[in-house]
Amino acid sequence: MDTFSVLEVQDALRPYGVALNDVAAEKILAYIAILRHWNKSISLTTVTDPGEILKFHFGESIFAAGELNYEKSRLADVGSGAGFPGLPLAIVSPGLDVTLIESNTRKCAFLSEVARELRLDSVTVFRGRMEDYPSEPRPLNFVTARAIGNHARLLAWARNHVAPGGRILLWLGETDSRGVSADAHWSWGPTKRIPGSDRRYLLVGAPKE
Repeated sequence: MDTFSVLEVQDALRPYGVALNDVAAEKILAYIAILRHWNKSISLTTVTDPGEILKFHFGESIFAAGELNYEKSRLADVGSGAGFPGLPLAIVSPGLDVTLIESNTRKCAFLSEVARELRLDSVTVFRGRMEDYPSEPRPLNFVTARAIGNHARLLAWARNHVAPGGRILLWLGETDSRGVSADAHWSWGPTKRIPGSDRRYLLVGAPKE
């Protein structure tokens, strides 16, 4: 199926724990259209079927929404790529201040277009590596990463950027989940299997003092 109705988007994403309003569903439809158009010229995703995009990218991303405190919270999505999970989380939680950290110039252009077209005013695109991201007086409440390989480097960076009580949210396979949760510098919650997946998990941790 190449096109969806708002109701079909809402029904498809309901198993992931978020009841979308019509505005959010319409923004997701617009996002999919922009993603598929850009994906013809730059490599953003190998998942090209709209139904699979909806489940694999948007479903997985918004599954973490229940872990977030939306009120005046700041989130940085590291290695944002095509915008997952940062942009879907911004769509379903408009009060969240989201920074997308991405080093690839063309992907940054894509992310900026999505944020502009969807009128996601709380989204900022930062072009650079996470090491280039400046420390600020207001530390981050959340750090997310869904497709980054060097977890040790990410965890070390996140410890220096999250506020007291802040958390990191990681989308991982089973093996990586076991490895990351062994890091003794963090307190980890139980792994949560992502709906519709046998080996994909959400892992949430807070730095130990």
